[in-house]
Amino acid sequence: MRKRDHNIFTNALSLLVCGVLAGVVVAAAVFPAVAVGALSAKAGADSFASLPASLEVPTPPQISYLYARDGQTLIATFYDENRHDIDLSDVPQVMRDAIIAAEDQRFYEHNGVDIQGVFRAFLANQSSGDATGQGASTLTMQYVRQALTYGATSPKDVLAATESTPERKVREMRQAIALEKKLTKDQILQNYLNIAAFGNGAYGIYAASQVYFNKEPKDLTLAEAALLAGLPKAPTAFDPTTESGRPQALARRTYVLNQMVELGMISRQQADLANAEPLEVTGTRTPRDCTQALVNHWGFFCDFFYRWWLEQEEFGVDALSRASKLKSGGYRITSTLDVAIQDSAKRNVEAQLPTGQKDALMLAAIQPGTGYVRAMATNRNFSVDDRDNPPNEIPEKAALGLKATYPNTTNPLMSGGGDVVGYKMGSTFKLFTMIAALENGYPLDFTIQARSPYVSRIYPAGPTDIARCGDRWCPRNASASMNGSRNMWTGFGLSVNTYFVPLLEKVGAEKAINVAQRLGIKFRSSKDRDNIAENGGHLWGAFTLGVSDTVPLELANAYATVAADGIYCEPMPVEELIDVHGEPVTDVVEPRCTEAIKPEVARAAADAARCPLGTPGGTGGCRGGTASGIYRIIGHPVIGKTGTADQNWTGTLVVSSKHLAVAATVANPDRPETPHSYERSATLANNAAAYTMRDAHEGLPVIDFERPPQSLVVGVKVAIPDVRCRSEQDAVAAIQRAGFDVYVEKTQKVASPCPPNTVAGTEPSGSTSKGSTVTVLLSAGPGDEPPPPPTGGGRGGGSNNGGPGTGPVVPPTSN
Repeated sequence: MRKRDHNIFTNALSLLVCGVLAGVVVAAAVFPAVAVGALSAKAGADSFASLPASLEVPTPPQISYLYARDGQTLIATFYDENRHDIDLSDVPQVMRDAIIAAEDQRFYEHNGVDIQGVFRAFLANQSSGDATGQGASTLTMQYVRQALTYGATSPKDVLAATESTPERKVREMRQAIALEKKLTKDQILQNYLNIAAFGNGAYGIYAASQVYFNKEPKDLTLAEAALLAGLPKAPTAFDPTTESGRPQALARRTYVLNQMVELGMISRQQADLANAEPLEVTGTRTPRDCTQALVNHWGFFCDFFYRWWLEQEEFGVDALSRASKLKSGGYRITSTLDVAIQDSAKRNVEAQLPTGQKDALMLAAIQPGTGYVRAMATNRNFSVDDRDNPPNEIPEKAALGLKATYPNTTNPLMSGGGDVVGYKMGSTFKLFTMIAALENGYPLDFTIQARSPYVSRIYPAGPTDIARCGDRWCPRNASASMNGSRNMWTGFGLSVNTYFVPLLEKVGAEKAINVAQRLGIKFRSSKDRDNIAENGGHLWGAFTLGVSDTVPLELANAYATVAADGIYCEPMPVEELIDVHGEPVTDVVEPRCTEAIKPEVARAAADAARCPLGTPGGTGGCRGGTASGIYRIIGHPVIGKTGTADQNWTGTLVVSSKHLAVAATVANPDRPETPHSYERSATLANNAAAYTMRDAHEGLPVIDFERPPQSLVVGVKVAIPDVRCRSEQDAVAAIQRAGFDVYVEKTQKVASPCPPNTVAGTEPSGSTSKGSTVTVLLSAGPGDEPPPPPTGGGRGGGSNNGGPGTGPVVPPTSN
């Protein structure tokens, strides 16, 4: 590298000569068709000295990279201009030499303006009569022009930086000389290599190396470097990927190689060998945005990240400015996506319901305690191309030309947003009623006599309700085996509708709705919001049966909150964010967590939520579950729930361990109220969720849930009056005075020494939690077995009250 001369004499001479040339030579050399009479040498010298010398050097737009949580697996890129700045040390000498040979052979000799080059351009233009002429622009001047363009804040400034006039060329000269006093030659060369346009959407040498040769600059060969060095002069005309541009690109490469030989940078033999190499463009345009994610099914997570970014006020005043920040800010983003979990989720989804079906099997996975979203998978391609999609099933949408969402869609099916309000997740919402009850003093062993149908005391029948008894709402259980004395363990484990509806009546629907909101349910649909707006949702009894809409990500996170001892964390797609300067941006990506419910309440809810999935341990109150084989598949302690909507519109399983929560649901996104076979939809959702959880837990330590405090297990015990052999009326009155609800079992009387039609006993007997339902058993008269004596303590005594060793094991049922 030639040593720069920075002495005062050289700089002064450059200024003097440039001032004179500004009036005469520049105009004639660069713009031979322009009359130069008005630009006298004196005027040029005077005006040149007064031109601004300072140059604000902006950071040009930079590409942002989105990686998986391993920090190595690239998911997608975002850019307006595909540029990634690198240090000159990462550019091989052969590339540096090639660009100098192509653009500015005296780069290390001049001080920003090549006086010899200007005279040479003047003589060439005068002899050729070429009206366009040789430009005589040095690398420094070219960089000044680019910097002025990127620093422009108005169309007027852009025009001033790029217009073909002698005045613009003179300004470039003045600022180029000033810039060379401020930056070293290597810094200028580095900046030029990072800002220059190379065609095919590639800006800067890093992008060019990737786009044309699928490699980093440090790995470029001589032939490749010579080709790239020839492109900035005319990126479109010399485009080696087009039929017309390829011959010109090869000719330009030959020129660059010959110049390198003349400058002593390479030998003739090296040039000939490089020139003989066939031109193989192996790269392609850099994929852009989520629709071009490196693996298609990662696109749904990528889209969730992008929508999240647009909501963050830290990145701009509105969505447009935030998008611009992402596409020009040069961020390195380490996301929360776990590629192994994501690939497992997609594999298990496709195994159950392949892409191409109108029904969608949608799965989301999130980490308890952080909110890190680990996976989003469905049987859809992430694509805006809907040409092969069938017409929408809804006539009004079809009339507008809207297509169905399969096989291709970019709708946020798993995370919600836009016009995706969600799907009805059925009995999974019983969790919110249970938590509200626990918060309001009802323990796990709180007993209610479940019967089907149950005529609601306070909830009127809606105009479209199928379950109605006159003007009252009267929900039913899915099976007669669910009827009987139930508590939270058995009611939740067997999904007993008529346990949770009267429980909701005691607690208040508005309190259960509030729990759901605290656990992240958004209630996006206008119908849901209307129900909540009316008296806070107090009369929305069907809420506990999951008639409102949500999406898999929200549901998974609600159960993750319980698994995390009540800590709710906002779903987060980013673990680490590094800006263009290599500095971490911490505030915006920190987990956003709050205590949504008390730890002891969460542990009590988790204790009952073991039951549906067959997880052993805890306080031992489970008596069967609706999906009791799930625990055996996963092999880790898990909580969760199955759910189906009216007429089996959906089938859902949500499951969480201390490590991960997954929700999977089957629904028709285009017409969510499409009936399905329960067995089919439930099986598909159960298998996808369970096998994804199994794969995700391979090699992880087994962590059990903590036991709840005894006060939330058995509550405050109240003695049940001994009403044996008393009349039904007296017995009911005595039990009600003790503070219990009463249910009289009249369909089946029991043998007892008490007279027929008097009270044979109660279930439970002895004592039970305050406010529980006590069932009165009527006598059929003397029989072989005496009535059981009163029992005390425990979890309420009697049979089927949820305590250890009581009640039958009920086989799994629907819901």
